[in-house]
Amino acid sequence: MTKAKKAIADYKKAAGTTEGLAELMVFYCEQAAGFSNDVGLDDQGYYAALARMFEQALNTIASLPPAQRPALRSRLDAVCKACHNVGYGVGDAMDDLLAAQPDNDRA
Repeated sequence: MTKAKKAIADYKKAAGTTEGLAELMVFYCEQAAGFSNDVGLDDQGYYAALARMFEQALNTIASLPPAQRPALRSRLDAVCKACHNVGYGVGDAMDDLLAAQPDNDRA
Protein backbone atom coordinates (compact mmCIF):
# COMPACT_ATOMS: atom_id res chain seq x y z
CA MET A 1 0.00 0.00 0.00
CA THR A 2 2.87 2.36 0.70
CA LYS A 3 4.11 2.21 -2.89
CA ALA A 4 0.63 2.85 -4.24
CA LYS A 5 0.12 5.83 -1.92
CA LYS A 6 3.53 7.20 -2.96
CA ALA A 7 2.58 6.90 -6.63
CA ILE A 8 -0.58 8.90 -5.96
CA ALA A 9 1.37 11.55 -4.03
CA ASP A 10 3.96 11.75 -6.83
CA TYR A 11 1.19 12.20 -9.40
CA LYS A 12 -0.31 15.01 -7.35
CA LYS A 13 3.08 16.75 -6.98
CA ALA A 14 3.69 16.44 -10.72
CA ALA A 15 0.65 18.68 -11.30
CA GLY A 16 -1.53 15.83 -12.47
CA THR A 17 -5.14 16.60 -13.27
CA THR A 18 -7.82 16.40 -10.61
CA GLU A 19 -9.67 13.87 -12.77
CA GLY A 20 -6.58 11.69 -12.97
CA LEU A 21 -5.96 11.98 -9.24
CA ALA A 22 -9.54 10.99 -8.47
CA GLU A 23 -9.24 8.00 -10.83
CA LEU A 24 -6.03 6.84 -9.11
CA MET A 25 -7.57 7.17 -5.67
CA VAL A 26 -10.71 5.26 -6.62
CA PHE A 27 -8.63 2.55 -8.31
CA TYR A 28 -6.49 2.28 -5.16
CA CYS A 29 -9.63 1.79 -3.05
CA GLU A 30 -11.01 -0.80 -5.46
CA GLN A 31 -7.80 -2.80 -5.48
CA ALA A 32 -7.27 -2.59 -1.72
CA ALA A 33 -10.84 -3.71 -1.00
CA GLY A 34 -10.63 -6.49 -3.58
CA PHE A 35 -7.32 -7.76 -2.19
CA SER A 36 -8.70 -7.75 1.33
CA ASN A 37 -11.77 -9.72 0.32
CA ASP A 38 -9.71 -12.17 -1.73
CA VAL A 39 -7.20 -13.04 0.99
CA GLY A 40 -9.22 -12.40 4.15
CA LEU A 41 -6.74 -9.87 5.47
CA ASP A 42 -6.72 -9.18 9.22
CA ASP A 43 -4.82 -5.90 9.53
CA GLN A 44 -6.41 -2.90 11.21
CA GLY A 45 -3.70 -0.53 9.90
CA TYR A 46 -4.45 -1.61 6.34
CA TYR A 47 -8.13 -0.82 6.79
CA ALA A 48 -7.40 2.53 8.43
CA ALA A 49 -5.27 3.48 5.41
CA LEU A 50 -8.02 2.33 3.06
CA ALA A 51 -10.62 4.42 4.90
CA ARG A 52 -8.35 7.49 4.73
CA MET A 53 -7.86 7.06 0.99
CA PHE A 54 -11.60 6.53 0.56
CA GLU A 55 -12.23 9.87 2.29
CA GLN A 56 -9.57 11.61 0.17
CA ALA A 57 -11.12 10.14 -2.96
CA LEU A 58 -14.55 11.45 -1.97
CA ASN A 59 -13.15 14.92 -1.34
CA THR A 60 -11.31 14.92 -4.65
CA ILE A 61 -14.42 13.75 -6.50
CA ALA A 62 -16.41 16.55 -4.86
CA SER A 63 -14.04 19.07 -6.46
CA LEU A 64 -14.73 17.75 -9.97
CA PRO A 65 -17.37 19.20 -12.29
CA PRO A 66 -20.78 17.64 -11.51
CA ALA A 67 -20.90 15.66 -14.76
CA GLN A 68 -17.71 13.78 -13.85
CA ARG A 69 -18.73 12.74 -10.34
CA PRO A 70 -21.36 9.98 -10.76
CA ALA A 71 -19.19 7.29 -12.36
CA LEU A 72 -16.42 7.62 -9.78
CA ARG A 73 -18.91 7.90 -6.95
CA SER A 74 -20.65 4.73 -8.11
CA ARG A 75 -17.34 2.88 -7.98
CA LEU A 76 -16.77 4.07 -4.40
CA ASP A 77 -20.27 2.88 -3.48
CA ALA A 78 -19.21 -0.59 -4.67
CA VAL A 79 -16.02 -0.37 -2.57
CA CYS A 80 -18.12 0.51 0.46
CA LYS A 81 -20.39 -2.50 -0.08
CA ALA A 82 -17.38 -4.80 -0.44
CA CYS A 83 -15.86 -3.46 2.78
CA HIS A 84 -18.85 -4.48 4.87
CA ASN A 85 -17.41 -8.00 4.69
CA VAL A 86 -14.05 -7.20 6.28
CA GLY A 87 -14.81 -6.09 9.82
CA TYR A 88 -13.11 -3.37 11.87
CA GLY A 89 -16.10 -1.12 11.11
CA VAL A 90 -14.61 -0.16 7.75
CA GLY A 91 -17.86 -0.46 5.83
CA ASP A 92 -19.71 1.54 8.49
CA ALA A 93 -17.07 4.28 8.43
CA MET A 94 -17.37 4.45 4.65
CA ASP A 95 -21.17 4.64 4.94
CA ASP A 96 -20.75 7.65 7.23
CA LEU A 97 -18.36 9.33 4.79
CA LEU A 98 -20.73 8.72 1.89
CA ALA A 99 -23.69 10.06 3.86
CA ALA A 100 -21.80 13.28 4.60
CA GLN A 101 -21.42 14.04 0.88
CA PRO A 102 -23.90 16.34 -0.86
CA ASP A 103 -26.75 14.52 -2.60
CA ASN A 104 -25.72 15.87 -5.99
CA ASP A 105 -22.56 13.76 -5.81
CA ARG A 106 -24.52 10.53 -5.79
CA ALA A 107 -24.65 8.37 -8.86
